[in-house]
Amino acid sequence: MGDGGSLGDLVVAARDRAFVGRAAERAMFRSALAGDPHGSPVLYLHGPGGIGKSTLLRRFALEARETGRLVVEIDGRTVPATPDDFERAAGKAIGEPGSVLLVDAFEHCQGLEHWLWEHFLPRLPLGTVAVVAGRSAPDPRWVADPGWAGLMHVVPLRNLARGDAATLLRVRGVPDGAHHALLSFTGGNPLALSLAAAVVVRQDADGTARAADWAPGRDVIATLLPRLVGDPPSPAHRTALEVCAQADVTSEALLRAMMGERAPELFAWLRTQPFIESTAAGLFPHDVVREVLAADLRWRDPDGFAALRRRMYEYLLGRVREASATQMLPAMQALVYLHRTLGHLAKAFEWDSYGQVRELSCTPADEKRVVELVHETEGPESAALARLWLDRQPEAFVVYRSTGTDDIVAFSAWLQLAEWEGEDVDPVVAAAWAHVRTAEPLRAGERVAVARFHVNPQAYQRPSAAMNLVQWRVIGEIVRSDDLAWSFVVMRDDGFWDDYLERSDMLPTDARPVVGDHGYRLFAHDWRTRPALAWMVEKNKALLAGAGIDVGAGAQLVDAMGELAPSGSGGTPREGTDYVVLSRREFDTAVRDALRALWWPNELAANPLSRSRLVAAHGQSLHDVLLGAIDTVLAERGGEKRHRVVTTTYSKAAPTQEAVARRLGMSFSTYRRHLTAAVKRVSDVLWSHELSGEPMVPGGRDVTPDEQDGPPLDAPGPG
Repeated sequence: MGDGGSLGDLVVAARDRAFVGRAAERAMFRSALAGDPHGSPVLYLHGPGGIGKSTLLRRFALEARETGRLVVEIDGRTVPATPDDFERAAGKAIGEPGSVLLVDAFEHCQGLEHWLWEHFLPRLPLGTVAVVAGRSAPDPRWVADPGWAGLMHVVPLRNLARGDAATLLRVRGVPDGAHHALLSFTGGNPLALSLAAAVVVRQDADGTARAADWAPGRDVIATLLPRLVGDPPSPAHRTALEVCAQADVTSEALLRAMMGERAPELFAWLRTQPFIESTAAGLFPHDVVREVLAADLRWRDPDGFAALRRRMYEYLLGRVREASATQMLPAMQALVYLHRTLGHLAKAFEWDSYGQVRELSCTPADEKRVVELVHETEGPESAALARLWLDRQPEAFVVYRSTGTDDIVAFSAWLQLAEWEGEDVDPVVAAAWAHVRTAEPLRAGERVAVARFHVNPQAYQRPSAAMNLVQWRVIGEIVRSDDLAWSFVVMRDDGFWDDYLERSDMLPTDARPVVGDHGYRLFAHDWRTRPALAWMVEKNKALLAGAGIDVGAGAQLVDAMGELAPSGSGGTPREGTDYVVLSRREFDTAVRDALRALWWPNELAANPLSRSRLVAAHGQSLHDVLLGAIDTVLAERGGEKRHRVVTTTYSKAAPTQEAVARRLGMSFSTYRRHLTAAVKRVSDVLWSHELSGEPMVPGGRDVTPDEQDGPPLDAPGPG
């Protein structure tokens, strides 16, 4: 160091080299220094802790001194909040024209605000520049005051722009591989960036850095938390902050669901915090505040963190079910947002693309553009099919318009199909129906839905703002449906979405339909065997568990929603009914078990068929339904022998199947062949009635003396 230098000079030089961004604010200050008639001699900067107010004021001081101005600096943390003390600290600014007054941490002197505007600032000489910086915005009366309107400019200080934040990391020597993780955590908050950068640079120097998966440690969290949010007035206020940190947007209704009758008070407090932003939908915190609060709660109280996430998920899932059609998509966005950092969902959505597109119903005026988009991405054959479905189900189509240009940039279609509809004209829909026919056919009143088109030429079937909304709409439609049997998602057969869809239990079918020059893949789910709400809860639990969050109590939510069947039922009731829905394989097994238990009421009562629509919807007993099906076999051509075999086998007379064969005068192999055919036919008859919803006419016949004695030894009696 040369003569006349000091450590302070080195500090100032280092700060100067590290300073980035704030071009607009610096331009305002320079305009005021230059006496620009369009400039404002008084600037009021406000923003949350760590946003860089003090750093910017130091920069202003440096630039003002370089012009030869007298600079008077006041720190509200060290000056007593009285008019006399404040004036003593700032006195030189009053006495010297052209001086620059910089007041930092004004939130500590907020009680002086009225005095400052009414008595102190008006006494500053012309040519003086004053900058006041604090966490809170000024009282609106000063902004509205016509006397100050042309003299004061209020500047909310925001996070650094992404480019400036990246420059700061480079200046601090952070390896490029760590930039994404640090920017995601900090959101561009300068204090958080600086702390995280110091940690990563230190870890990089000693060889312990793992840049790609960097996460803030306890030292960073402990430093940031009090600086960013201060000390909440009570535990309830801290919980309100933690709710706000988890939610995409916090409404008073969400707070009420989480915290009860104190919600209005807590919501009002939240909206006054400098790190909270307001939108038409509610409140949200700055990114780094969100991350720090969540990380602190998860470390400090992991059980409380899991319980909060579980309760929020329950509430938001209910909102998806209850929301109006126009509010379904925002409700889905709020629900999915809880999973933004978890597992495969973290990569399935473009989380930074909020607000880039908006969804609207497809109007007749939009249809021409929709067909053009299909032609552009999938060819003329697909365009012709889109035109066909637009004519048949125009209500199934939605378009996505750019919020910047209002142009239609993408569209999707959620077809809801009655039995065999479209099979004769659309190869993709035909493949869906073929799968239904061979797997589990429809029951009466059930339907199939096909997510048939999702077209965005700029990012065709890849994560994008439009694809986010497409996926949320599909999930929302499934959750809100009460009569959906099958859903299908149709994707280009390139494998990109295979893992994500299979993790979501949308399983690939064998079909690979071709339309024009393109092959497609269908992913299917039968919602009768696992209703949507229970499935959503199960997936939420799996995602949280995969992230190391203990949600053992999550099963309580499933039970509370009535989505699980009674213990041992062998099936799951459909949402809104008391019926157990079985796959065909489960159904056939239940029929065989019921025939063996035909004369034991307790055993029949435990059989899942007793709670199926086949039985419960018509007020019949399973015993009578079985007898009705057996008698139906008797009425068929060649059915007499099958009827005799099945009634004799499942009577109370013969001790073994070998004894039944002898009584019927058949070889055992012939008897077994007829019994297998008879049981299959009984099951077919019952399955037909289960699908159609038509009641099974009871047999109504008298019990023969042979049916009074004892069961076959191989029939499963009690125990």
